Amino acid sequence: MRWVEEMNGRAGLMRRMLETIGAMDQIPEGTCVGQDIRQAVDRCICCEKAESCHQWLQDQSGKGIVRPPDMCPNAGLFNKWLDNAPQDADA
Repeated sequence: MRWVEEMNGRAGLMRRMLETIGAMDQIPEGTCVGQDIRQAVDRCICCEKAESCHQWLQDQSGKGIVRPPDMCPNAGLFNKWLDNAPQDADA
């Protein structure tokens, strides 16, 4: 059952990435989002940089919202979500 542990680990990394960059609440709603998320999960599961990702996430602790690292295969998608996020009226 090692593959289950690996999938759970990758899901945890992806969740931490979304939380760290502030994109967890910026995931759009709609028909195509499910497909985007499935593809993002597939990219994360297949990524060979899990250790680097884990280290990057540790290094970002307490630094506030940042952009995903270039090494992340989902950086383009996550940045798109961040770029389309509604701006605060107070900003």
